[in-house]
Amino acid sequence: MSLRTYPRGGRARVAAPAAAASLCAVLAACGAPSGLGRSEPAPAASAQPVPEKLWSDWSPESSSPSDAGTDPELQPAPEPLSGAPAVPAGGFSALDQVTVLRADPRMKALTQDGVRREPGAPGIRPAELRDLTGDGRNELISAVDLESGRVVVAVYTQRGSQIVPILHTSGVRPVIEAVGVDLVVRGSATDGGEQSVRYRWDGNRMITVSEVRSFRTDNGSTAPDTRPEPDTPAPAPGTEPGVPPSSVPTPAPPRQDPGQHNEPVPGAPGRTPAAPGSAR
Repeated sequence: MSLRTYPRGGRARVAAPAAAASLCAVLAACGAPSGLGRSEPAPAASAQPVPEKLWSDWSPESSSPSDAGTDPELQPAPEPLSGAPAVPAGGFSALDQVTVLRADPRMKALTQDGVRREPGAPGIRPAELRDLTGDGRNELISAVDLESGRVVVAVYTQRGSQIVPILHTSGVRPVIEAVGVDLVVRGSATDGGEQSVRYRWDGNRMITVSEVRSFRTDNGSTAPDTRPEPDTPAPAPGTEPGVPPSSVPTPAPPRQDPGQHNEPVPGAPGRTPAAPGSAR
């Protein structure tokens, strides 16, 4: 039987092409539809909506939350305002908001003080226009300051050329923000913390989708109180951990050495010590 011999380094030359082929297969898989090709650009990250404070001059740091609305499932769909003007082609920007508020039975009585351009007095704030329904058209957001410090907020959308009220809420000097298509009302809760209510369009009206409460800690911040429980004090000397002091047995007095003489106790029976120099 003859033995086949290989030149030095022969096996390495055979294995090298196989390893190169495997590497090409791995690199080819990286260009599969589930990944990015060599010349394919990475997709751009979508920008997250940033809160836009409405009526910033009217928004103090300390305020109360808005009133919670009734369950929308128990309410009928809002009807267009009767007697309201038709929405022109330019949308709410071409309308006088006072005319809209006076056509709303819930807001009509609050329009007597007219429009205020600056905070500090009761009246109607300048109109805010934001797209809250996602249809590309702006809704009308109105707010009226009352003598008591309370603020009544109303939001209107258009259905064709008709005006439909989709939100009524109120609070004591609330901070109102538009976050994308959401309307956020922040304020102080009655327990000293803060409350944030988020409203969102559901196809019929603006409904509450979240209500977040944060409670004040001892240092005045509104972060959740995550302080650990106080440490258990060390047991007093002579006591056992976890055992009340009253249940720990009192140690017995030390035994006296028989050769040790104690001082006599006055009035106690016993021998009278002999006087110095006397014989026993």
